[in-house]
This record gives sequence, structure tokens and C-alpha cells, in this order.
Amino acid sequence: MKIVCIGGGPAGLYFGLLMKQLNPAHDITVVERNKPYDTFGWGVVFSDATMDNMRQWDRATADEIEQAFNHWDDIELLFKGRRIRSGGHGFVGIGRKKLLNILQARCEQLGVTLKFDTDAQSDEDYADADLVIASDGINSRIRSKYAEVFQPDIVTRPNRYIWLGTHKLYDAFTFDFRRTEHGWFQAHIYKFDEQTTTFIVECPESVWKAHGLDQADQEQSIAFCEKVFAENLQGAKLMTNARHLRGSAWLNFQRVVCQQWWLKNPQGSHVVLMGDAVHTAHFAIGSGTKLAIEDAIELTRQFQRLGDTRAHIPEVLAAYQAARSVETLRIQNAAWNAMEWFEVCGERYCDQLEPEQFMYSMLTRSQRISHENLRLRDAAWLEGYERWFAERAGVPVAAGHKPPPPMFTPYTVRGVTLKNRVVVSPMAQYSAVDGLVGDYHLVHLGARAMGGAGLVFAEMTCVSPEGRITPGCPGLYRPEHTAAFRRIADWIHTHTDAKFGIQIGHAGAKASTRLAWDGIDQPLLSGNWPIVSASPQQYLPGVSQMAKELSVGEMQEITAQFVASTHAAAAAGADWLELHCAHGYLLSSFISPLTNQRTDAYGGSLENRLRYPLEVFAAVRAAWPEDKPLSVRISAHDWVEGGITPADAVEIARAFKQAGADMIDCSSGQVSKREKPVYGRMFQTPFADRIRQEAGIPTIAVGAISEADHANSILAAGRADLCAVARPHLANPAWTLTEAAKIGYTPMVWPAQYRSAKGQMEANFVREKAQKA
Repeated sequence: MKIVCIGGGPAGLYFGLLMKQLNPAHDITVVERNKPYDTFGWGVVFSDATMDNMRQWDRATADEIEQAFNHWDDIELLFKGRRIRSGGHGFVGIGRKKLLNILQARCEQLGVTLKFDTDAQSDEDYADADLVIASDGINSRIRSKYAEVFQPDIVTRPNRYIWLGTHKLYDAFTFDFRRTEHGWFQAHIYKFDEQTTTFIVECPESVWKAHGLDQADQEQSIAFCEKVFAENLQGAKLMTNARHLRGSAWLNFQRVVCQQWWLKNPQGSHVVLMGDAVHTAHFAIGSGTKLAIEDAIELTRQFQRLGDTRAHIPEVLAAYQAARSVETLRIQNAAWNAMEWFEVCGERYCDQLEPEQFMYSMLTRSQRISHENLRLRDAAWLEGYERWFAERAGVPVAAGHKPPPPMFTPYTVRGVTLKNRVVVSPMAQYSAVDGLVGDYHLVHLGARAMGGAGLVFAEMTCVSPEGRITPGCPGLYRPEHTAAFRRIADWIHTHTDAKFGIQIGHAGAKASTRLAWDGIDQPLLSGNWPIVSASPQQYLPGVSQMAKELSVGEMQEITAQFVASTHAAAAAGADWLELHCAHGYLLSSFISPLTNQRTDAYGGSLENRLRYPLEVFAAVRAAWPEDKPLSVRISAHDWVEGGITPADAVEIARAFKQAGADMIDCSSGQVSKREKPVYGRMFQTPFADRIRQEAGIPTIAVGAISEADHANSILAAGRADLCAVARPHLANPAWTLTEAAKIGYTPMVWPAQYRSAKGQMEANFVREKAQKA
């Protein structure tokens, strides 16, 4: 085959040498616009795992890179006058120029033709090529030329950064955060050869402009950065090798994702994107070079597997895209998380968190590194952090004793102390009769209280018959309802040390529907009752009943129902009360602009839309015992354009905080059937994190939290104060006890009746872990 690689970066060069090694008969040319052995940029970073991959595919190149790279395990944080270091992270740093020189020399050794100082304008300049590799970078001309086919999604991010270097050497990957009068700057610092260190300075656009850096040239920008980081640099100078760029050389990162990766051009040649031309990953996790190298490896693997002839090219390219697009998306998602963390850290974390927790948050910013993964990397550092966390939770840890994991530390709100941070979420069971809970609920809730959780919530409990979602939903509007819940509360308090919570709500436009297993959200086949909402609406357009708009008088009546249910919850012995203002139910319907079309004082602005939910909250808070917690569940994102956004959620949380809420339970969605949520593990935790930091109120994280590692990571990073676990508790009432045994937390107290099983379960997990090892 005749192969032309347009762009002499890591992707094009490495693919060229791998394919030439696979079959020396291939005619391979790499076209590069720069001069021979010349390049721009400082150091690049990739992981130990990428090096292992390179060793398998071309040992000679890997060995030479290994001789030239700088390897380090430690990450060091400089923050608020503190220096904190954690090890075991395994990175490789090498000068971009040195890396390319090694790849160029290896290409020449194998017989790959290198054409330098050649600015390829188009793939069609190489009409005789069987395969054109478009490795022409983030501003790829070829991607732009065929944009209708490749369908690139290019997002320009808000932070500004400048890529500098220094001769001051560092022995760890160092992050330095500095506060100025206009905001925070951060530096990403790593040595890449025996004389030079990369020094990337980053800040939000608003901070950049406030300092006048939009008007600064390169020399002024460098002088500014030297001043900000003077304590760190200790007299060392910063340098630029971007003189070819006009202006200050401050850049915005561009995230690139392409729908299609290859095509057949009008001349009959196949063209495939590779490296930054097809995808980018933010420097916050240093994966751009990794992606490029592994693109080259995968395409070569597919030619090796399927056949390296012209006839096989379409099949190979299809297999290449299928294999790489999934892995690339995974890395890009992690890079996106890391990038967003650095974009918002000045507003969200730098002022709010103490250095120890800031370090933990930074290390886990991509959500690829979890609590137990940190233990594998640096057990001593993590144990020290767990000790710090436990002591702030009021648990002194004696010398020589291991601290409890974060999820097993206590948490106190008002006069209630939870023994741990695990919450059994309110989960509809549709098993009440005329609002009355019975033996089923006693067994269901009692089993979960026996299972080790600190707080067990009953499902949403309705304040009136008309406020029920289904005929099977519980209520607190008759004396017998109170007595039935009292029976459950008394049982939990007698037989366990868990606390019992009740969540009160009104279904609004989602009322009068069938039991979930008979058709969720579908109207009853018979016996429907009138339903109400903030404004007339059908939750399922054309299917649901039409909800009537509440009058102010009717709103006052419902407020009185909430107050009566609050008194009933207190009389029932509940330790905790939650007001349901989420998921499109009545109070939620007032908050979201998708469901509130009112023109009176309760519609329009967010302040007006919050008016009625806040009135209800104030009445409930006044009726609820002062020494007991009151939380509010909100939908922090409607997942619909024009609906509630995470930024709105911060304002909503601030309003409830000012009204006296103790915590915000951060859910999302279920307000409109037009929603397009983005699911994934812990997918709603970012809402809890943002609200906790920006609104300054404790939060409960919910949504796809399914193992101890998730909960410990969330809590340790300060992304939430409690973790509510739903479906895993349906599958396993003793989820908390099981997860404690799984991670080896043996001090966990089991009910006396179950203790004979404790040692066996712990031993089984130890044996299972040893077998995996």
C-alpha cells in the first residue's frame, strides 16, 4: 500500500513506523510543515500504561524513549502556604521535540520517507495514495474540508492558559494555586528533561481580563506569571517558545469530538483522522499524546488482524473507529471532568476547602481515580487523610489505630447524629392501602435499618388523598396513618441504631396514576381523581389527565395539609423530615419554568416561582421540632432546554438555606418527558458538589451510587455530606454491612442476631480479593 501521513506529530510518525515494521513493502511518507528535527512545545505527558503498550509494539522506540523520559510517581500541591505530596501516580514526561526526534529517527531507520518543510494543503494532493492519515492537528484542514462527513463537534472552553517553560527543576508533578486580588491562578508543572520544566499557567477568562492580560504581549504575560509564582520560582525565569504566535500566546482549549472518523475521497483514496484532528483531551490529565499514540497502535492492530492490503482498508477503518471511539470517549469524559474542575476551582473549591480536602478533590477530579485506587497508589497518604477527615467528624483516632473510611464517620444535624453517612433513599413501593402503611412497610424499612445505614427514609408520603401518585402510595393525613408510621419508627428505634426519616410531598400533575408495574405515569383505568398543578399541564402529552391551575386559596389549603402532615410525622416519631420539591410533583411544578406559566406573583422570575414552595417550607419548618433536621429534595437540572439548570439550582438552594433548610437533597429530572439526561455512575453528584460549595449548604448526593468506593470518594472530596443509595438497597437490604465487609472495615457493628455471619462474609471477601490478586 501507498500511505501518506499528513502531519508529523506523534500520531503520524508512530503509525508510519509501525506500519513499515508490519510490512516493509508498504510505501509510507510522512509530510510535515516544520523543518527537519524542529518543533514547538515543551514537555508532553503520558502514563506508564501507554509506555507498556509501546514496548509491545516497537521495543526499540520504547527503549530509546525510556532513556530520555523523566518518570515520577509523586503529585505535589502548593496551596494556602501548604505543601502536600502523594505518590504512586506513575507518569512519564518527555520533551515534545525529543519525542518527535526519536520517532523521526526510527522512521528513517525503517525506511519511512519524511518530507519536511512541506505544508500539505489537501489530501487530494496525494491522488496515488491508497490511505491518507490526516494527523494534521487540532486545526485540521482535512477535517474542515470534509466537515459534513466527519461531523466535528468543537467546543471552545472558557479558561485561558499559556504554555511556558523554566530551567527550575521539580521532582514531582506539581500544582501551584495562587490567589490574586482578582481571583485564582493555577500552574501545572512537570520536568521533562535534565534542564527544563513545563510550566502551564491557567486562569478563568474573567480573571485574565481583570488583570489586563488581554492587552499584554508575550513578554508582559511572562513577567506577570513570574510575579504571581515568584515564591515558587525562587528567581528562576519563565520562557516561551511560541514566538510564532501573535499577541500574548494565551489560548483557549478546544474539545474536539468527531462523529465519523474516515471516508473515501473523490479520487478514491481512503482518508482517516488521527490524533488531535479527531479528538482532543485536556492537558489536565495529560492524555493528548496518549490518545495519538494509541490511535496509531489500534489502526496498525486492525491491519495486522484483518489484512494490510488496499482491499481491506474499508473493513479496517470501520473496525478502527469502532474500537477507538469507545475508549476515546471514556478518556475524553475523564479529561472533561478534570478540565471542568480546573475551570471552576477558583469559584468553587479554592476558598471553600482546606488544603487536605482540596488535595483529595484535585486527585479525584477526573472521577477515574477512586478512594480505593488512591489506597493502592499511596496507602500512607490516604490513611493520613482519612484520619484528618475522621477527626473533623468528631472521631479521634488513637495512634496505631486505623481511621474509619469517610462513609462510616458520624454526621450531626441539629439534635440528630447519624452513625454513618449512608442514607436509604425514599423509594416508592406502591403497597399502601388508602394511604395506610402496613406489615410490608415494617419489614421493608426495618430490614434496611437492620442493614447498617445511618438514616432510612420512607417513600414520599402524601399530604392528602388527592396528592398521592397512585392508590398504593402512603399518606399522613389521617390519625391511623400516624399510628402506622409510629409502629415503624418505634420498631426501628427499638431494634436498631438507625434514624428514621419521612419525606412529605404532593404529586400535583403526576397524581392519580397506576401502580408502577401496571403502567408507570399512566392514568388510572377508573376511579381517577381531579389533579392540580402550578399551571394547566399534562405530564404525558395527550395521555395524562389535564391538571388544573391552583388558585391562591387552594394553595393555602394545601399548605395547611403540609403542616398537618408535619405534625403527624413528629407524632409518629420520625427523626428527620424532607420536603419534596423535585421530579415534577406539585412544589417542583412551581419552581420549573417548564411547568409554571402563571402570570400572578407566583410565576415569572425564579424568585416568584420559588414563592409558594418557600411559603410551604416556612410553614413546615415552624411546625417541625426545632431540634430535628429538615432537608429539601430538588431537581437540580431539568435536562430540557429552557428548564432549570445547575446554576439555577444554586440559587434555589440559597433560597431554601436562607429560609432555614438544613440540607439539599440533589436529584434531577422527571419534570418533563422531553428530558435528555446524561446517565453514568454518580451522574448527579456534580449537582450536590456545586450546590454545597457555591450555596454553602450541606448536600445529599443521589443517583447511581452503588458501592462503598463511590460513597467514600464523594464524601472525602467534600462533594456531598451524605450519600443516598436507592436501587442497591432494593437488591440488598444489608448493602451497608456488605460494603463495609467488602472494603475490609471490620469495626462495623452488626445487629447481635446477625453477628455470626459477619466473620464469614469478611473472610469470603478477603479470599476473593486474594484470588483476584
